Parts: sequence; C-alpha cells; structure tokens
Amino acid sequence: MKIDRNNLPLVSVCIPAYNHENYVQETIKSIIAQTYKNIELIIIDDGSTDSTFSKIKEMENICKKRFRRVVFETKQNEGTCDTVNKIYSLANGEFIYHIASDDMAKPNAIETEIKFLSNNPEYALVVGDNDIIDSNGNRCYWDKERNNVYTKKDAVYKTFGAFLKHAKPQINFCSDDFGTYKSLFIGNYIPNGYMIRKSVLGKIGPFTKKAPLEDWWFMLQISKYYKIKYIDRILFSYRWHGTNTIKQTDKMEYFTAKTKEHEIDVLKQLKKSKFDGCLPDVKQVYKQQARKEFKRKYNIHQLKNYFLHFLHKK
Repeated sequence: MKIDRNNLPLVSVCIPAYNHENYVQETIKSIIAQTYKNIELIIIDDGSTDSTFSKIKEMENICKKRFRRVVFETKQNEGTCDTVNKIYSLANGEFIYHIASDDMAKPNAIETEIKFLSNNPEYALVVGDNDIIDSNGNRCYWDKERNNVYTKKDAVYKTFGAFLKHAKPQINFCSDDFGTYKSLFIGNYIPNGYMIRKSVLGKIGPFTKKAPLEDWWFMLQISKYYKIKYIDRILFSYRWHGTNTIKQTDKMEYFTAKTKEHEIDVLKQLKKSKFDGCLPDVKQVYKQQARKEFKRKYNIHQLKNYFLHFLHKK
C-alpha cells in the first residue's frame, strides 16, 4: 500500500556542509534511503574550498524526486553558528533532523525518532546510539585511545554511545537522568543524529559565536526547558577520520572554556527573570556557580590583603 506522505508531519533534514567532498553524497544517500516519507532536505555549504557543493548539486535531480522540498545553497565561509542559523531559518518542518555532511543516518532513524516525539510531547529532543565508521565507510570500533580497530576483540568501545557511557558512568542513559541541564553543564555527552521539535528554537534563540562549541551550547539551551531522550538503538553512523574537530585538543579546550564562560553569562541574565520557565536544576547550577565565584573572589581578596600586610611589615 502506498503511504500518503501528506498525512505525516514534515521533517526538515538540515545538513551544514564544509569541505566534505568525499563524504557528502553518502550522507545525502542515507537520507534518500529513509523509511520515513515526508521530508524536506536543506543543505547549506559554508564556502567549501573543495568540490563539496558540486557534489551536492550532482544529487539535486534525484533529491527533487524523493523529497517534498529541496534547498541547496552555498555562501561565503562564516562558520558553523551562522550556517546552522540560516539552515534552521529555512526549515518548514514541525521537526528538524540534524546531520553533519560526513555522517550517515540509518534507514529507520527518522521514523524511529519522530514516532517517539509524536507520542511524548514533554520531550523536545531524541537521539539514538551511533556506530563508528572510518573514512572509507567501513564499520569499525575504538580502542582505549579512540583509534579505529576492526575486530571486536580489539575494541574497548563498540559504539559511540558505549564511549559516552564510560565517560559519564554516573548517568543512566536510559533514565530521566539523561540530558538534564545539571549533567550537561559539566560537559556534552549527547550522541549525533538527533531530532528536535522546531518550536523549541523560538524559546532558546540562535546560535552564537560567543559559544563556539555550538553542539554543547545547543544541548544546554534545550535542557533548560525540556526533556531529552536517549534511545538505546543504533540509529546513526558517526564517521571518525583525520579531520574531526574533536581531535584538535587545544582548539577543543579553548572552545569549551569560551562556551562555558558565555553560558554562565546566560545564567546571570536568567536570574533577573527568576529562571522563568526553566527546569529546577538550572537554578541549582546557577547557585553552585555563584558560590564558586564568591569563593574565588574571596580567596583573591584574602591573598591581596596578605601581600599588602607583608609589604607593610617590610
């Protein structure tokens, strides 16, 4: 029986693309292969210096036959925050499915995630586990140092979710502990391939370069107001190759520090509204940070007085 996609909620698949000429067509093909039918596809190329946009355009005709609406655009390089803001502004769907231009979605990913959100209105984001693929698309695993290995006997982490669970042993991924603001404030652990309700964007505002670790910042904003769900099934393939930003340790440390600094400023602004509409643990985190700031300033004041007293005695 033919499925009438007009009776299904529209999903906007959003792909920010940059210098992924070797991978972007595989990403697009994984969306074409989705079991869910009512999809629009929006791809914005952020001024790639390789043939990424040409590879995207090669897929345009087949995409127009498969999807309700197709938007392929390129622009000057502005960075991820501006690119994602533009993509999301173009989305007409009730739901947004976000995927990087080097990763791949499993065929049932969108169908599985939209079914959950449709049946659970108190949740705003849902995500599944990720298996790991190499630069050639081969399934692999990670050793202790997150190097790719190809046999399970050599694997320490068989999925990205397994690594994240090891990194956050205090969190039960299959419980309401997953995706709370308090736990995410310590660091991001949300896998890739998530779906959100588009309506949440009006609540949390646009991405900002003041928070360069945009995926972590995004999860923090959502978790202030809504619940987040983890589905313990592999719904996504995360490509682990030489150019993953997460491998650039110094850059990641800087991005993390800047993002947390901005997030603390956001909390200070929320305090003025008495955390209106926020979940309870947002206020708890603010109080913890305020105490730490007070102790830091108090200790500095004590140290200053000590040195002034010492100099006076001299």
